[in-house]
Formats: sequence, structure tokens, C-alpha cells
Amino acid sequence: MSRIYKTSQKKRTDYIYYSADGTKITITPGENGATETFIDLLHEMDDEAVDAQRREDYRIAAYLGDMPTRNDANQEKEDRDINLADESYNPERLLIEAEEEDEHEALLKKLRAALETLTDRQKKIYKLSYHDGLSNVAIGKKLGISEAMVRKHLKKMHIKLLKILS
Repeated sequence: MSRIYKTSQKKRTDYIYYSADGTKITITPGENGATETFIDLLHEMDDEAVDAQRREDYRIAAYLGDMPTRNDANQEKEDRDINLADESYNPERLLIEAEEEDEHEALLKKLRAALETLTDRQKKIYKLSYHDGLSNVAIGKKLGISEAMVRKHLKKMHIKLLKILS
């Protein structure tokens, strides 16, 4: 009989298992020479078995090369159709990709125009923050201003950009 669930940490003082005929057997520390270490080992082995069973249950079969043979002819045909479908020349997908690319380009153009409206200091802070990935403290040290001033510039910049991009 395989276990589906692991025993909770609170209930691991004893070890309970069921024999092949369904009889419940409980092992407690000190009984028949059983130690806490032995009981922990039994629980650990159960945990490994449960984990292995879960991996097996959720395993996704990946086939490289030949398709597996199946008894059901319809299932075999469905598998062939799915694996042989070539989506690279799907006109609908190509149109959607082109439309998304056009939208992306338009948004980038709008963003470039919005960035041109920033002051020189805001542009420097934008570059240091978003391109170089520096923290507000590092930006402040680099520009010789306080971290609070950097936050203030970033907030004003965000408000300005949101107004333009909205």
C-alpha cells in the first residue's frame, strides 16, 4: 500500500504502518528496541517514497524520435497531428505578431518623445536608475545629492511621463 500524504511533523513521535492484510501497526520509541532515530528514519523513507510517487504521477512523458505505439488508432492519429503541426506559417499568428510589433514600436516612439521632455538631471537619474540599475543612494553619491532628492526627482519624472504616456 503506497502512501499519498506525508505524516505531519507534529505526529512523528510514533510510526504507524499497515501490513499487507490491512492490520494497523504502531511503533513507539522504547518499544521492542525502537529508538527515536529509527522512527525518524522510517518517516524519512516514507517521505522519499511519497516524493518519488508524486514525481511519477506528475511526470510528463517526452518522446524523442519515434512516436510511442498505442492500441487506440484515433489517439495515435491525434498524437501525429499535434506533433506534426507547423505553426511557423500560421497567417493568423503572423498578423497578430505584426500588430503587436507595430503597437510596441508606437509605444517606444511615444516613450522616446516623453523622455526628451525631461530635464538634464532627470535624464541622468533615469539612465543611472533604469539603464545602470543603481540604487537611489548610489545615484545620490554619484551626482552629489541626497537620496531624498533622488526620490523626489524620480517621483516628478514618473508623474511627468505618466501624463504624457496616458
